[in-house]
Amino acid sequence: MNETKLNAIHRAVDTYKELILASERYLWTVPETGYREVKTSAYVAEQFEKLGYTLTYAEGITGFITRIETGREGPEVLILGELDSIICPAHPDADPVTGAVHSCGHHAQCATLIGIAAALTDPAVLEGLSGNIRLCAVPAEELLEIEYRSELMKAGKIKYFGGKSEFLCRGLFDGVDLAFMVHASGSYAVQNGSVGCLAKNVIYKGRASHAGGSPWGGINALYAANCGINAANAVRETFKEADLIRFHPIITHGGDMVNAIPEEVRLESYVRGSSFEAMAENNKKLNRALIGGALSLGANIEIIDAPGYAPLHNDPEMIEVAAEAAAMVLPEGMTFKKTGAFSTGSTDMGDLSCIMPVVHPYAGGVAGKGHGNDYRVVDAELLCVTNAKWQLAMLDLLLSDGAKRAKEIVANYKPQFTKEGFLAYQDSLNSSGNRIVYGEDGTATVTLDPIVEGGNGGNLN
Repeated sequence: MNETKLNAIHRAVDTYKELILASERYLWTVPETGYREVKTSAYVAEQFEKLGYTLTYAEGITGFITRIETGREGPEVLILGELDSIICPAHPDADPVTGAVHSCGHHAQCATLIGIAAALTDPAVLEGLSGNIRLCAVPAEELLEIEYRSELMKAGKIKYFGGKSEFLCRGLFDGVDLAFMVHASGSYAVQNGSVGCLAKNVIYKGRASHAGGSPWGGINALYAANCGINAANAVRETFKEADLIRFHPIITHGGDMVNAIPEEVRLESYVRGSSFEAMAENNKKLNRALIGGALSLGANIEIIDAPGYAPLHNDPEMIEVAAEAAAMVLPEGMTFKKTGAFSTGSTDMGDLSCIMPVVHPYAGGVAGKGHGNDYRVVDAELLCVTNAKWQLAMLDLLLSDGAKRAKEIVANYKPQFTKEGFLAYQDSLNSSGNRIVYGEDGTATVTLDPIVEGGNGGNLN
């Protein structure tokens, strides 16, 4: 990139610096969890429309896309910002009613996306680019409130827990060739990728009875759940280090009242892993352990497995684009780190990495623990303004010179799935049903394999 173009990017972003910073501060104050981001989505959309953009909204849910055509042939690049927050009631800035807070930094992604959209209205920033640009405010990256999202599925409002797979399924990413987005962090850096996850709802089913007067008449679902969790913990030493398996259940319902034997107890969890195969293999082990907890108390258990997120594999050539762009815009003395690590967090950016080249690096400017009660923005300008310049520099590297760089990356990429194959594979991960049948003769029949709803998997390219 020549100095004239770089100066144009700096000038265009700096023109909207106050808008970017004001957006970061406002969005911090209205945290909303996935598929509930009504205020957040409306605010970001309003800023886009004020800038002259025509938006395509996701019908019935939050989020939108818009498309910028350069008028010259070339690939289409998708740039994303995530709308949702997490839940951390202990955070001093958490919503007092919902406990929601942006101790994930997604609000800063949206502020940055507004800055990118604003800068792209300057013809000097678009000059010399070929191909097309798609900007997306996407919902529901944080995989939480699985019961709520399951209800949305039952109502036909969504098909997938994650916003990116949902947008993919709806055709909102059709025509996109490669994608990137930047997450908030303590430094500017990139990893090789991150683990995927399978989403789980587990329901232990017992029998209620008076807890003091006749506990022998009940079947304690809470004790069964405790036994299941302990059995799952005993399985942990069988996890292979290379598979990066993580299992971290929470109890979302532990009973109805203290003087009744708990009749129903519900758990929510993920099974994370570095590959689809590792997740499937270890999910079977964990299901066996969870079922054993129910069997030991004479309870039943329903296990509802659903696709979470695919493992993320950052494209090596896209990593180099991110590194080169960072060197152009970062303040003097600040470096961009290529760690080579594989994170044990999960993101639905992994879903897109199955079908197109992507990169998901990090921008500095926050401190504290991610998803923790001390998470805070300490340098909003570095996090959002410099970040916008960085992403625009990445875009320029990809689409300048006839989009030569982007074309080479797309040509060299070997997708794991087609779009249709990926969605079919995701659908094949759905399973549900009670796992134990008790016979009147004192026998119990256990179903270890899931009852699959959705087919036998996708087609690999």
